[in-house]
Amino acid sequence: MADEAFDYIIIGSGSAGGVLAARLTEDRDRRVLLLEAGPADDDEMIKVPAGFSTLFKTRWDWNYETSPQKHLAGRRAHWPRMKGLGGCSSMNAMIYIRGNAADYDEWRDSYGATGWGHDDVLPYFIKSEANQRLAGPLHGTQGPVVVEDRRFTHELTEAFVESAVAGGLKRNDDFNGAEQEGAGIYQVTNRRGARWSVADAYIRPAMTRPNLTVRTGALVSRILLEGNRATGVAYRSTADGLEHVVRAEAEVIVSAGAINSPQLLMLSGIGPGAHLREHGIDVVVDSPGVGQNLQDHPVAGTLIHTRNTTDLAEAISVKNLLRWKATRSGPLVSNVGEGGAFYTSRDDLALPDIQIHVAPTAFYDNGIHEPVRRTVTIAPTLVNVQSRGSIRLRSADPTWHPAIDPAYFDDPADLDAMLGGYRRMLDLVWQGPLTRLLDEPWEPAMRQPTDDQIIDVVSRLGQTLYHPTSTCAMGTVEGSVVDPQLRVHGVEGLRVADASVMPRVTRGNTNAPTIMIGEKAADLIRGA
Repeated sequence: MADEAFDYIIIGSGSAGGVLAARLTEDRDRRVLLLEAGPADDDEMIKVPAGFSTLFKTRWDWNYETSPQKHLAGRRAHWPRMKGLGGCSSMNAMIYIRGNAADYDEWRDSYGATGWGHDDVLPYFIKSEANQRLAGPLHGTQGPVVVEDRRFTHELTEAFVESAVAGGLKRNDDFNGAEQEGAGIYQVTNRRGARWSVADAYIRPAMTRPNLTVRTGALVSRILLEGNRATGVAYRSTADGLEHVVRAEAEVIVSAGAINSPQLLMLSGIGPGAHLREHGIDVVVDSPGVGQNLQDHPVAGTLIHTRNTTDLAEAISVKNLLRWKATRSGPLVSNVGEGGAFYTSRDDLALPDIQIHVAPTAFYDNGIHEPVRRTVTIAPTLVNVQSRGSIRLRSADPTWHPAIDPAYFDDPADLDAMLGGYRRMLDLVWQGPLTRLLDEPWEPAMRQPTDDQIIDVVSRLGQTLYHPTSTCAMGTVEGSVVDPQLRVHGVEGLRVADASVMPRVTRGNTNAPTIMIGEKAADLIRGA
């Protein structure tokens, strides 16, 4: 296989890489190889919306852990990331949020990401979307990504929205519309009650084309460079345990995500020079920004016991699984984080910095614990993050996990925002229609907590919302790793296209923006 050659080699089949594989092979003269480290997405629980957390800490999970976090009581936070076809679009909570329009204008204006303002990226959101309720001018109806109103929403979620509106937020039936602020029910990337991942939307339809080759169980160990040009990759195959070399006659495209993409660049000699030399790696391009600028949305849920209602955990039964299989309906259609809100933690802010996720069950520690009592989780999430972390190598061996430090709350402004977000959330919760379904808080102090009590809950229950970004940031400012065409600075024939290129994380769930990046990257590569 050492003599194999393709025009394009795409590393990673996730929310950007899968899009690229489909779009580039629309030209039948382009030969594309898509490499995925994990297996095919053939587990039934991938399709069951309510089952996504059952995939955590299994063979589908890269099973990453962060370094001990000072502001999370010294804990190592588990970071679930999908290892399989479709990447995290096959394991996420399927919430379709584009982010705030101002996020993209900031990419353009503050980071030199020319061509990535909101007016520039909106056509790619529209192109990718097949919304089942909403239409133009802000929504697409013919794209590969099916977006629908969920077929099941728990009464607790509806009651939260009613209380939030009673508390002063407006009802928002389209968080991707003209305004982001408000409370409402989330739309999801489902197709008739089942998960609709990038593997479903893009990869499988494209696999019928003779010019697309997809290989799973292929862990890329390094990018091959001749001088300052990428010429191919080496990967290890789980099928035979051997290393294989494949040439790229046009470009290598790294779409491995905010953890794996910077790791692979560094393993290939592209990154902070002194750090690479520490691991015995020859420096090809001294690029200090690789692995830096890591951002993630931290979340810490308020758990409140409920009364006169049910718990979503009670729906996990053979009966409901059979119902879901037969009719794609019932409580297993829930994506757990069913609805929520966007609002500001302070009155003087122009844009939302807090997002609420409401789950009609006890969801903490990534949802791996079974509730012992009926509970609702109302989780403030910081979506305008000031803290900056890093991805660093722990070894030159590609099978070693890198060191992940998200630096949660290292910037005091983040903790101040979380405090403000918590206080406003509690004001919304403990009044209005929701109270008829609430009993006592899981943490007794969380009815009228002090700042120290909120900080204590954040430190003990704080975790990732699964949105790591920005470790190969694009732009023209100091520390940028790729230019606005997503070409790696200092290397020819090499691009990065995934969530790692966001210079700043968007306000909201990151799957839809990552798909957009894949769509726009395809046009950049094709010269459209």
